[in-house]
This record gives sequence, structure tokens and C-alpha cells, in this order.
Amino acid sequence: MSLTITDECINCDVCEPECPNGAISQGEEIYVIDPNLCTECVGHYDEPQCQQVCPVDCVPLGIEETKEQLYDRYLIISGQKEATA
Repeated sequence: MSLTITDECINCDVCEPECPNGAISQGEEIYVIDPNLCTECVGHYDEPQCQQVCPVDCVPLGIEETKEQLYDRYLIISGQKEATA
């Protein structure tokens, strides 16, 4: 499970450029987070940057994955490790 953006999103555009993995994009109505790219900023920062900059707190913390799982995804996304099936 990655972070998600709730329907309280006001489309302020501040979260998208802060995502080091490019996981945030404009959806049909609000911004969305690609769960295959979100690492909650593990491997880049100590805290999820989208949460830090969001003025309406519409990015609740994901609690479904461990830091190790998120770091493993970071290694795959950054090309430091091959994905396994």
C-alpha cells in the first residue's frame, strides 16, 4: 500500500514536484499517487514530502508496508536492484 490522496485535495499543485519518484500526477478530478512508484520517500527523505507540503492534509500516512518493503521498491525504481516476480 502506498500513500493516497483523499478527495479533500484542492488541486494546489504543490505535491507533484516534491515527489522524488514521480509517483504523483493529475488524475481526472484530483491528484493521484501511483502505488507502484510510491516509496513514501524512503531512500530519499525521512518523511513523505507530499505530506510535508500539503496545505489541507489530504495525504494520510500509509501503514500497510514496512520500511524494508518501501526501500526495496526504491531500489527497484532507482535501478539498483532487479524486480522479481
